Amino acid sequence: MGRIPDANAEKKKRAGQHGLFEVWRHHAFFTTTPADLADTVTADKVHRAHAVIEQVHADLKSSALAHLPSGKFTANAAWLVLAVMAFNLTRAAATLTGQRRLARATTATLRRTLVHVPARVATSARRLTLHPPRAWPWQHAWATLFERAHAPPLPATT
Repeated sequence: MGRIPDANAEKKKRAGQHGLFEVWRHHAFFTTTPADLADTVTADKVHRAHAVIEQVHADLKSSALAHLPSGKFTANAAWLVLAVMAFNLTRAAATLTGQRRLARATTATLRRTLVHVPARVATSARRLTLHPPRAWPWQHAWATLFERAHAPPLPATT
């Protein structure tokens, strides 16, 4: 049984919702790890480090899967395939930036920082040039992503 302090306890106190005792949230979990390999606290930490599927589901539901169900099986299948492709591409793009903060960001944050580029497009001699704002905080991450995406492939190692 894991015992975690309630994250909203201070907010509840400020709102005048005082409890009778100190509030803890209890989460039961099961593990097949032998007790001599990891104690309860270690097993809980390992479980929390690997439990990212809930975040993935929330991320997908707040983006393309918000259109489900549509009532047509083929449309649902198409939305699911597109959602997974977009999710994987944005994860790969965030990883290529080299910034740990973006590698763990939600899809909405990645869209806001890497996809919706506030740049002015200029053309000259059949070449497109992007002019981002001078104080744009994501310029370095975007430039790193662009350079890595357009770099020649690395040689295969045997």
